[in-house]
Amino acid sequence: MTTTTTSPAVTIPLGAPAPRNVAINYLRAFITLLVIEHHAVLAYYPMAPVPGSSLSGQRWWEAFPVVDSQHWTGFAFLVGFNDMFFMALMFFLSGLFVWKSLQRKAGGQFMRDRALRLGVPFLLAAAVVAPLAYYPSYLQTGASGVAGFWQQWKSLGNWPAGPAWFVWVLLVFDLFAAALPLLIPRWGESLGKLSSGARRRPIAFFAILVALSATAYIPMELIFNPLSWASFGPFFFQTSRILHYLIYFLIGAGVGAYGLDRGLLARDGKLAGRWPIWPVAAVLAFLVAGGISFTAVTEHLGSRGWELAGDFAFVVSSASSSFAFLAVFVRFANMPRKLFDSLSENAYGMYLIHYAVVSWLQFALLKAPLPGIGKGSIVFLAAVLLSWGATAALRRIPGVARVI
Repeated sequence: MTTTTTSPAVTIPLGAPAPRNVAINYLRAFITLLVIEHHAVLAYYPMAPVPGSSLSGQRWWEAFPVVDSQHWTGFAFLVGFNDMFFMALMFFLSGLFVWKSLQRKAGGQFMRDRALRLGVPFLLAAAVVAPLAYYPSYLQTGASGVAGFWQQWKSLGNWPAGPAWFVWVLLVFDLFAAALPLLIPRWGESLGKLSSGARRRPIAFFAILVALSATAYIPMELIFNPLSWASFGPFFFQTSRILHYLIYFLIGAGVGAYGLDRGLLARDGKLAGRWPIWPVAAVLAFLVAGGISFTAVTEHLGSRGWELAGDFAFVVSSASSSFAFLAVFVRFANMPRKLFDSLSENAYGMYLIHYAVVSWLQFALLKAPLPGIGKGSIVFLAAVLLSWGATAALRRIPGVARVI
């Protein structure tokens, strides 16, 4: 999740020039911070798995590169809340400017731009950042030495890419959007009609989003384990949620096609005007979803009814939290600020490199006599500052600045 372009801040790289939207730029940057915070505290997650004896065993280290003996229960709620919504919202934000960009560019130019802004960073993040991020996982098994790490890494059968998975999936979604006009010439405007009344009736649009994402997510979750990931080489994606994310991306494209200033995200629309409703709804939906999931696992394991209830609660929680952050940022984040502009401009690079910074900070603090909440806070703040500074320095190189 730039000053005169739709900055690829964060995980949401969109390289085509477009009118500046302060609220969306700052929300992208804020989601970047949530991503860094999410990864920073996983080492202190109360249910984090015990490190294995090698990388080739159970591969929980792909999600938990470093696991500390110090935990904090509060991080379970923080991680659970993030997991409900922030990837879906990132795809929604990524879609907002796609249709306008396609209108400004020929399909070939659009795809070349996406390949440069998404494909190249993904390859570099997978090839360089991911091994750096996972080397502490190897050290925590009790082994050492680059040669041994490389031997185990090659034996994995794929190439874990870490959070960079979002970037390649977004590239595929963008290419899909570029190819859609061959079948539906004005697909963006057709989707935009869904949001035509959202300025005055955001709840109706919320219901549409819930219905579409439930249709996409629930059958996939019933077929695939919700924790399972598919992979080939460095290309990973969360199997049960891939269509759920595509729906958010396409809905975002429709909202952008209709117009940010006259649809759901209009500053004088009811979403922003009645913003207090949505944070309350987000909290309640998360608590209900968490309660259903906990009950399903502890008391009704194997029950299809409880599984369906949990799936629908997840969909509602995802949409509620997304609407909450959209409402708050559209309502309040309208005045440019230099600090936030800098964060927005550097957020994409921060997303790409932060994982290695986080895992090495967590590894460095393993023996520190601090509680889990203290370690998590230190890792988060240090990772933000180091990733921010490193990205700002890299962007002084013209070729790098063009990409990130």
